[in-house]
Amino acid sequence: MNTQNFIPNTFTNTVEKVTFSWQTPSNIALVKYWGKTDPQLPKNASISFTLNNCHTKTSIEFTKTEKNSTVEFELFFEGKKKDDFKPKIAKFFDRIKEYCPYIFEYKMVINSENSFPHSSGIASSASGMSAIAMCLLSLEKELNPTITEDYFNQKASFLARLGSGSASRSIEGPLIVWGEHPEIEGSSDLYGVQFPYKVHPIFENYQDAILLVDKGEKQVSSTVGHNLMHNHPYAENRFKQANDNLGKLSTILQNGDIKEFINLIESEALTLHAMMLTSNPYFILMKPNTLEIINKIWEYRAETNSNICFTLDAGANVHVLYPNNEKESVNEFIKNHLALYCQKNQYICDNAGFGAQKQ
Repeated sequence: MNTQNFIPNTFTNTVEKVTFSWQTPSNIALVKYWGKTDPQLPKNASISFTLNNCHTKTSIEFTKTEKNSTVEFELFFEGKKKDDFKPKIAKFFDRIKEYCPYIFEYKMVINSENSFPHSSGIASSASGMSAIAMCLLSLEKELNPTITEDYFNQKASFLARLGSGSASRSIEGPLIVWGEHPEIEGSSDLYGVQFPYKVHPIFENYQDAILLVDKGEKQVSSTVGHNLMHNHPYAENRFKQANDNLGKLSTILQNGDIKEFINLIESEALTLHAMMLTSNPYFILMKPNTLEIINKIWEYRAETNSNICFTLDAGANVHVLYPNNEKESVNEFIKNHLALYCQKNQYICDNAGFGAQKQ
């Protein structure tokens, strides 16, 4: 499929005023993507667990107006007008205008709220942009009721990607692949697809506790970090490594080799941050307590033969991953030994979820 398929033809219905609300999740990449080209195309394929409790709720009120040359919208985040968020959303609308020409015919009022701290490395742009995309597709389906569910989700992922690359992985769940990969049937750089193979039971309802080491905004945004991969001395080897790891992880997810899963997932996390450490300019998003937690996890695993492991996103927070059959023991370990390394002892217990939900 190419991008032409997402350009709508004439609409059969008219809609004067309507509001749509969606709750869309964040996601945590297991194989990371770091580095992209315009328009938001990944340098390597990635795979993520869709989360359940970390989500964004967004409603958009659409009111028909005269056709304008610019997109009219107001933005409220957690009840407050947020004009400083508007440039990013305006850039998104500019990117999608060819695929959603109807946005010039509506005034939009966007209301959004997160279940987790904004800009703290829990992929708030992923859940935020995917929620907007789902609202837009809901309007498009009102205008053209013949849209199928598959097309709806595919185009929503395609649009979300143009706002935030990882947002393409927040439409469905529990495992989503974004980026063309020879071993993943149906995979594409244009949108995310569900992992197409049967997953071993050990990886079902997988748990993810997010330890909030630092709830402040990151010193270096993901956009800046991605751009630093353009002249990175290790970039090409990294892109190859990530694609190789996705092939290996596909096999692991099917055969249930959890020890190999742990090794690959932690290696991916540390490699992501190694790319930041070796960029020019270089930067560090991990904090001292990030490293304390990692070492505590390694000690606990060695002592108990637990299948606990960690991953990191582009930030200081630690995602503690573990199978559902260890939920009780690992949650006790987090509460008694890891929470003290979090800001105000705060962490979020989450698990792999099934994607966007209409509200």
